[in-house]
Amino acid sequence: MNNKIRTFLLALLCPIYLAAQSTTYKIYDTESKEEISLADLVAAVAETDVLVFGEEHDDSLAHALQDQLYNMLLEKYETVTLSMEMFETDGQLILDEYLAGLITEEKMTSNTRAWGNYQTDYRPMVELAKKKGQAVIAANAPRRYVNLVSRRGLAALENLPKASKAYLAPLPIPTDDSGYYDRFKEIMGGAMHSIGINIYHAQCTWDATMAYRMFQHWKKHKKEHIFHLTGRFHSDYQQGTIHQLRRLNKKISVKNISCFSITDFNRPNWNSYMDLGDFLIVSEATVSKMGNQ
Repeated sequence: MNNKIRTFLLALLCPIYLAAQSTTYKIYDTESKEEISLADLVAAVAETDVLVFGEEHDDSLAHALQDQLYNMLLEKYETVTLSMEMFETDGQLILDEYLAGLITEEKMTSNTRAWGNYQTDYRPMVELAKKKGQAVIAANAPRRYVNLVSRRGLAALENLPKASKAYLAPLPIPTDDSGYYDRFKEIMGGAMHSIGINIYHAQCTWDATMAYRMFQHWKKHKKEHIFHLTGRFHSDYQQGTIHQLRRLNKKISVKNISCFSITDFNRPNWNSYMDLGDFLIVSEATVSKMGNQ
């Protein structure tokens, strides 16, 4: 099926899908320890500078909820900057040209190296931002520099030209998030012994750069909200990107959503998930992952 036709059909069917599957996700506020609605969540972040939505990249329900949440945030707060792990910093100018209507979508996606699931999962939010005149932050570090760190270590970044360093967080990249390191080491398992510390430092390069891009925007637009989309490993337990953001300025108010599927959906053991974020969105494992076909 043609991507444009498929995207149109998904956009058309998304509200119907959510309505039909309204019992397949639950939202939990870990501060009030209560189940809440999306509208409650939107109201709860009125004084929040940055709302981070931690997703699993192949979770179709999460993408549909992101889209609905972004719409609701814009309806209530009018100015909400969309920040995305899915675009790299060296694509910011290209993305801005597209948002301004200067280049075609095809040129934008090809020249920014848009993710393979961009059309189905992220395009609706970018198009809404374009329609509403909202900024979109290309937040992530360019892959070529992250690969450089994974191969040769953080010190290799110092040898980059000044223009290249501008696409990254200020050097040296901080790596002091000990809880994050422990969690990274656990998920990597025995591979850490063969790959080495560089792979963790590459992860920190992603996080520090995403945080710095949001920090730069926040400094200039402190009254605006930022809605940041990222893989939930980057933000769970308020580590990773959130830790890096708070290092830059402790006055930034940040809240995070951790969205994932569970097997105990009918009777969630909320206590086992409490530390993941300010808000939890859980869905039934059998319905949340529809794939990116």
